[in-house]
This record gives sequence, C-alpha cells and structure tokens, in this order.
Amino acid sequence: MPDPITFTNASARLGLPFLFTAQAQKEFTVNEALARLDSLLHIAVEGTADAPPASPVEGEAWLVQAAPTDEWAGHADEIACRQAGNWLFQQPLPGMRIYDRSAGQQAIYNDGWSRASDVALPSGGVTQDSEARTAIAGLIAALVAAGILV
Repeated sequence: MPDPITFTNASARLGLPFLFTAQAQKEFTVNEALARLDSLLHIAVEGTADAPPASPVEGEAWLVQAAPTDEWAGHADEIACRQAGNWLFQQPLPGMRIYDRSAGQQAIYNDGWSRASDVALPSGGVTQDSEARTAIAGLIAALVAAGILV
C-alpha cells in the first residue's frame, strides 16, 4: 500500500504557516505569516537583553541573551519581536543579518552572532610613512562611521 500524502503546515526556513483547502479562519494563518515577515525583513534590533523592556513599543525587536527571564523565558538566543501586544520569537538561521542599534553595527548569525571587531590604527615599525598612516586612519574612520567596523 502506498504511503499517504502528507503536507507540512509551515515553511521550512522561517516556519511561516501555510493555508489549507477549506481551512476555517484563514485570516489567522495569513496574519501570523505577515507578522513574522514584518518582524524579520530588514530587521534592526534595539540591542541584547535577558528580560523584555518594561514598556515595549510595537514593532521593536531584541536579541534574547542566554539566560532569559519573564516573558522571554525558554527563548534563549532567539530574536524577540513585539507584534500586536505579544512577543513573537524566531530562531536565527545561518547567514541571517541584523542591525544592532545599541552597538551601531551589523551582526551575522552562524552558530552564534558575530560582529566586526575593533581595528587598531597602525603603529610601530622601523620606517614610518605619516601620509600612509593618515590615509589608513581615514579609511578606518569611514568604515566605523558606516557601521562596518567597531
């Protein structure tokens, strides 16, 4: 006897809910998918925290740290987004990028969030070229201003 056909109820990458034929109250499924897309597309987080802010604003997002409390308990290392008065959580996927407003820089996820590290200005050496050092310092300053470096 052949195996019965089964359908998944959510997308593989982001867990977006699928609609089914003759499904009642389809607006809940569609609204859930739209809320997840709204929270994850071009995401900018306020920062990282273990506990939700006292007065969250609709649409704000946070990176949940390793020891979450209160409403975030059980959601360590996830992204928490405020939608319709509730927290919507998403497990980050490899390659996901966010902009961290508190740090003023981008982060990328690959088994943990990584960010650009501080870059030291050139120093030392037997022969020193002051014009080259000034140019390098200017490049570093421009990359920091763009949020690429710290």
